[in-house]
Amino acid sequence: MPRLLERIGLHRPELRAWALYDWANSAMVLVVVTAVFPIYFATVAAAALPPATATFRFSLATTAALTLVALLAPLLGAVADYTAAKKRMLAAFLALGVVAVALMVLVQRGDWLLAALLFVLANVGANGSFVFYDALLPHVARPDEVDRVSTTGYALGYLGSGLLLAVILAAIQRPAWFGLPAGPDLTPAEATLPTRLGFLAVALWWAGFAIPLFRRVPEPPRALEPDEAARTRPVRAALARLGGTLRSLRAYRDAAVMLLAFLIYNDGIGTIIRMATIYGTEIGIGRAELIASILLVQFVGIPCSFLFGALARPLGAKRTIVLGLVVYTGISVLGYFMTSATHFLVLAALVGMVQGGTQALSRSLFASMVPPHRSGEFFGFFAVVEKFAGIFGPALFALAIALTGSSRSALLSVIGFFVIGGALLALVDVERGRKAARSEAWTRSS
Repeated sequence: MPRLLERIGLHRPELRAWALYDWANSAMVLVVVTAVFPIYFATVAAAALPPATATFRFSLATTAALTLVALLAPLLGAVADYTAAKKRMLAAFLALGVVAVALMVLVQRGDWLLAALLFVLANVGANGSFVFYDALLPHVARPDEVDRVSTTGYALGYLGSGLLLAVILAAIQRPAWFGLPAGPDLTPAEATLPTRLGFLAVALWWAGFAIPLFRRVPEPPRALEPDEAARTRPVRAALARLGGTLRSLRAYRDAAVMLLAFLIYNDGIGTIIRMATIYGTEIGIGRAELIASILLVQFVGIPCSFLFGALARPLGAKRTIVLGLVVYTGISVLGYFMTSATHFLVLAALVGMVQGGTQALSRSLFASMVPPHRSGEFFGFFAVVEKFAGIFGPALFALAIALTGSSRSALLSVIGFFVIGGALLALVDVERGRKAARSEAWTRSS
């Protein structure tokens, strides 16, 4: 068992506690962002609105949340570095997200404004916490461990969120199994109770499994820049740091190119994630098959995330990411020819094979090329890139449909993101980037 834990990056208590937060927060992302709440919003909270209006308002809520996090992340990341407050920042965003998800139990028919507000707050809480969670990675894992630990975190996220989603879906479909009201003569409140209790379960799951991180993962020490005073106001110091980081990106050229590559190829990944169910619905895939495909992605992603972590040892993280992008290119081509539910499930399995591993290795590769004492600041920029990576792909998808009149042709347009992103990633000299980060860390320690 000790050797197995070491191979997957869980051989120390702080590593296990850090990775367990992926298990905790992924349930919120899957249930609230992806699978259950969007349907609940459209069919219950916004049931009185025209479908197009409901979709527009839900999209607006999503955009508002991601934009808010993108604007705040770099500044708060720099503040957390200056004040040694990564865990406190994480706790604050976690509390915001957990309370917002828990309050979704109150959302009933017609409560679209309350639902939208809670969805914004939940997204801000989750995505804000990711900034500081990711920033802890280079502090808990040694350079030779970051790939394993990051991919294992994603695997645990797939497992935990998949299990909880399966239970919630079972409660929605078979409420009597769980002692909940069932039958044809339910009141609206009784009919929606299983789903609303599912949101409450997500909040408890998220909060409960986050506790080990706060108990086991130490707060990285405060590290002042040579020209900083210890009593400078945190926001002023953070703004100065951000300006200095933007000016000194030349010293971290490879980390900067990695960010640009990630912006582009992750946009392609995000487009496939966001447009898959809409595309499947358009070509006649039923709701049961769509839900099955979501669960399939989760459970295929568990062993394949570990596999990507293992491949990163002989191939290196960069080559393994490129391999994932090649598979994504194949998924886009196969999706063009897709005609049946069986094809959709096969493509879901292929997505599950590469989705978690590609994103986990992107996180760990970037972490290995940033100076540890500035990890909050750099992962603030990483969060900005990650949020903006959800904008351009869907826009290009819509443009391709407008120009060609075909969603199939639009799916092929996504290939450009993988090609361009992969080409930029090929320009990254990983060892040079890591050497630059180590050099500054060594200089500060001496």
